[in-house]
Amino acid sequence: MPFANFKVPAGTLAPEQKEKIIHRTTELYVEIFGERARATTMVLVEEVADGGWGIGNQVLTLAALQGGGGGGPDGSGGDV
Repeated sequence: MPFANFKVPAGTLAPEQKEKIIHRTTELYVEIFGERARATTMVLVEEVADGGWGIGNQVLTLAALQGGGGGGPDGSGGDV
C-alpha cells in the first residue's frame, strides 16, 4: 500500500488545499505504480501545533511563516 505523510503547520491549509494534496498525491502514485495503487493509496495530512517544529535550530511559528515575526525567542528569527 503506497503511503504519504505530509506534516504542515496548523491553520495554514484550507480544507480544499488538503483535498488537493490528497488527490494529486494519489494520482502521482497511480502514475508510478499503475491503476492498482489507487484503491490502496493512503495520504495523511497532519497539522503540527504552532511552535511544534523547526528548521535549522529555529522554532517556527505561524506568525514567522506569514512574515509577522521571526521564530527566535525574541521574535527576531535569530538566537538570543
